[in-house]
Formats: sequence, C-alpha cells, structure tokens
Amino acid sequence: MSSVESPAGSGRSRFEISSRSLHAQEIQFNDIRTTLQALIAIYDNCNSLHTNSYDEAITTPSEESVRRALAIQLIINKEWGISRVDNINQGSFLMEELTDLVEKAVLLEFDRLSQRGGVLGAMETGYQRTKIQDESLYYETLKSTGDYPIIGVNTFLNPDTSYVEQCAIELARGTEEEKQSQLTRLAQFKERNKDKAPQAKECLYRVAQADANIFEELMETVKYCSLGEITQTLYRTGGQYRRNM
Repeated sequence: MSSVESPAGSGRSRFEISSRSLHAQEIQFNDIRTTLQALIAIYDNCNSLHTNSYDEAITTPSEESVRRALAIQLIINKEWGISRVDNINQGSFLMEELTDLVEKAVLLEFDRLSQRGGVLGAMETGYQRTKIQDESLYYETLKSTGDYPIIGVNTFLNPDTSYVEQCAIELARGTEEEKQSQLTRLAQFKERNKDKAPQAKECLYRVAQADANIFEELMETVKYCSLGEITQTLYRTGGQYRRNM
C-alpha cells in the first residue's frame, strides 16, 4: 500500500482507488485506469492516496507492480506540473453538479438507513449486503451486455490473444513448505502461551461484554492468543454472523 500527500497539502480527504475497476482481461490497462483515477483524486486536493497494483485483479501484487502503482503517484506529484495548482477543477459547472448529485445520493442513503433503525437495524434485515449485491449484479450486467464499455474487456478486444494467455503471469501461491512452517509456528506460539492465553481470552470477553474499548484490549490479547482463539472468544460475546435468507 502506498500513500502520498497532495501537492497543496491542505485537503482533508483520503482517497483509495477501489479494485472494482481492475479487470483480469488486459491487466496492463489497469494502470491506465488507476492513473486517471489518481489524477482526479489529486486534482480534488486529497491528502492521502492509495493506488492499486494492476495485477491485483488476479493475484497478490508483485514487487514490480507495486512499484509501478507507486510511480503513478510520484509522476503526477513530481512531474505533472498542473497538479501543483490547488484544486484546478474548482468552480467547474460539471464538477459542482456532480458533487451535488453525489451529496444528494448519499443523504438519500442515510435516510434509508434511518428508516430501518439505523446501521444496526438495517444490518438485521441484510439491507447493506443486499444493496451491495444488487449494485454488483447491475454493474456485471452492464459489463456483459456492453452497455458499459470497458476497453479490452467487452469492447476493442485483442483478436490475437486468448483470455488464458492474458492471465499467464506468475500467481502468488504459498508452497507446502511455507504452509507447514506457518502451522508449526502457530503450534509453538500456542504452546508457549498456553498458561496466559485463557486469562487473556477471558479479559477480552469481559471487555466485549461491557461494550468497552475492544481494540485497546486486543493489543494485549494478540500477545498470547491466535486469531482463531480471538475469533472464538468474540463469538461467545456477540454470536456468529449468519446471513438472513
């Protein structure tokens, strides 16, 4: 993950480019999309920016792709002179209109949440998850029909390259040796902390029951308990999530 501060340094927004815009087909094109998204973010005076690596669509980023993602930010900030101007789009009718539309849509969504009893009330009915799934299905439908053109994915396809060949890059996979090494270290960790782990889990349980600062307590719990042990302890407090069907 890479972050840089905007040239003006006076903005207050954090911008993280969603990997939703990355595609497995013609993955090299992802850098172009990310560059344009980063450019708009910096033009809008964001002070913290994360750019995704082009190969995140299919695997864990490689060192080379992460370096390219960081280079996108550096070139915009260090070479692209226009980015040194504070919010060059300010006052543009298009930008002001889009801002108003986004703000209106956000406020309407807040109203829908309020009508369902707030965030927790909406979660009980699965509203957020359903909304995300509906929007995802809509997006995928537009992709498959071509109504939303994506270069190299559903339009301007390369006739000389198959999809399999496009994805023929080395994928990040743990070896069996690495897997066994991790399991061994986990077993050693549990054995080393078997006397302190029960007390740590009980402290975490009491903090969660009291609705106190769980994060602060977790900073101590992780010294003696594994992720699985912590998860099971929190299940005791609030139960395990099961989606309403």
